[in-house]
Amino acid sequence: MIELRKIWFSYSGDRHVLRDVDAQFDRGLTVVMGPNGSGKTTLLKVSSLLYKATKGKVMVDGVDYWSLKDPDKLRVRREVIYVHESPRVIRGSVLDNLAYGFKLRGLREGEALREVLRLVELLNMKHLAEERAVGGLSIGEKQLIALVRALALKPRYLFLDEPLAHVHLSKRRSVVRVLEDLKDSSAIVVSTHDPLPLLSVADEALLIDEGRVVFRGRAEEALRLVL
Repeated sequence: MIELRKIWFSYSGDRHVLRDVDAQFDRGLTVVMGPNGSGKTTLLKVSSLLYKATKGKVMVDGVDYWSLKDPDKLRVRREVIYVHESPRVIRGSVLDNLAYGFKLRGLREGEALREVLRLVELLNMKHLAEERAVGGLSIGEKQLIALVRALALKPRYLFLDEPLAHVHLSKRRSVVRVLEDLKDSSAIVVSTHDPLPLLSVADEALLIDEGRVVFRGRAEEALRLVL
């Protein structure tokens, strides 16, 4: 479990983007809701161990992550994946991008390709996988590539920043269905300003406003806040 304890975060030192935040993320799907500028992305980056909090502790399985030695930090980080709203892609084909994470982890290319193609089928992305280059892809298509790249590694913790923001409506149901299937084996945390597509399959929800968590509870309770 990743647990945030009394987290404060500031980019400049004078204005806190996160204020006294407590949260826990374990297996299941958690939706982080809130308006633009409320602190959702920063919350995900602190939770996914990319940013160190100004104050407070981030605990992983009961241990303060930022107190660990570098080799232990690396071991923990390998279990955590964060996917940006506007993900980067590498030069080469779409398949090169999809298998990139596997190559970084030292897995065999054939094994990587089989898992990638399985996810491509689930997300109805076969047409994208056949693209020889990524230069002309839309932001939404790049989001789907980054999502497959992350899902294929079967991370223990998966943090997704606005994964549906630029994805075509015809693909959203497929993404939601794949996340629903994964939530029994991984902790999935999704930030969104449009929570309705995800709340129907989520377990928990957080509502953040001006850097503070103003609601934390079951997803069905959160539905009443947005309907």
